[in-house]
Amino acid sequence: MHSKSISSEVERIAEMAQAGEKMIERLRRQAFLPESRKALAVRYGIAEAASLLGCSTNRIRMAEEDGRLPPPLPTENGRRPGYSIEALLNMREVLGASPARAPLDVPAIIAVQNFKGGVGKSTVTTHLAHYFAVQGYRVLVVDCDSQATTTTLFGFNPHFNIRREQTLYPYLSIDPTEHDLFYAVQKTPWPNVDLIPSNLELFDVEYELAAAGADGGSVLATRFRKLKAGLADLASNYDIVLLDPPPALGTISLAVMQAANALLVPLAATTPDFCSTVQFLSMMEQVAAQLTQAGIEVHYDFVRLICSKFDSNDPSHAMVRQIMEQTFGPALLPVAILESAEISHAALRMMTVYELHQPIGTAKTHKRCKTNLNETMAQIEALVRRSWGVASPASAEEVINGP
Repeated sequence: MHSKSISSEVERIAEMAQAGEKMIERLRRQAFLPESRKALAVRYGIAEAASLLGCSTNRIRMAEEDGRLPPPLPTENGRRPGYSIEALLNMREVLGASPARAPLDVPAIIAVQNFKGGVGKSTVTTHLAHYFAVQGYRVLVVDCDSQATTTTLFGFNPHFNIRREQTLYPYLSIDPTEHDLFYAVQKTPWPNVDLIPSNLELFDVEYELAAAGADGGSVLATRFRKLKAGLADLASNYDIVLLDPPPALGTISLAVMQAANALLVPLAATTPDFCSTVQFLSMMEQVAAQLTQAGIEVHYDFVRLICSKFDSNDPSHAMVRQIMEQTFGPALLPVAILESAEISHAALRMMTVYELHQPIGTAKTHKRCKTNLNETMAQIEALVRRSWGVASPASAEEVINGP
């Protein structure tokens, strides 16, 4: 009787999983109708476009008048509908305003990692990808987490849309069927953002390597070097590569840590998050030492922590934030990502704030959220550009008032 009840409860888990997958598919279809894949509807007015390109609105209008740039087609009521991301990318090309790295600059390969769940790792990754896209960079996002939250935020249903053959699995498995990573690259609604997706079956890599037995160590070392080599080949087509590893110290996480050349650690402003992040950093230090001893180099252009969920109205958050500042000093990025209903509302629609063509909440909340996101993401952009030996352009205010 007892074993029968256990087995019925296990069956219930399967039923709940199936029901959950069907609900995700329903939500996705509601969000992205009439097509099953979402489209990018965001548009930018001429003033915002000029600000993004670092030029005057007059320069854009002149380029439209002399035929170098196509003017946006007016809507039925005669208004200018604004510029699409494709149009902005064309503008950057025509007006010489592309931020792309120089050919000899090494692409930034940034791992966004913390072993503590619930810190907004995938949310930070996707918003960072879309921020870089708006700024005109070529971006590749690699979802290395079998939970596939980042894949979902890009509009794919990992259960229905993604096969194991489309993930990192055929490249990292014990018996690989692919010898480079180009097969896995998927287009996204963003013309300058590509994705290597994930799904639950990617976790099989962990099982296979665990089952490698006595040979495990050498197989592991081979996999570490292989992921780094595969990403280095792919990265030559991009400016920025963002890696979203599993929130655990497993084979894939270690391979990602070694393949990256920069590390971004998101953490929320709570005591448990602070404590677990200290543990994560301690483990990273030990792992890096062990990898170095094994002849596997770990090198980062920068390591930064970012407070990813900060409620400015919560005194406890302010206290923990102060503790972070005292502990980590300049390694903690000065501008935190504020808790915002706009981020939550966008996530419900499997989107980022950068994909919203109109506010979900109030216009004021949306503007505050987007301004904050731009400030936090610009900190990371500045670090990338510094690694290329390029200073970020100063704002008009900084030019007038000095440093």
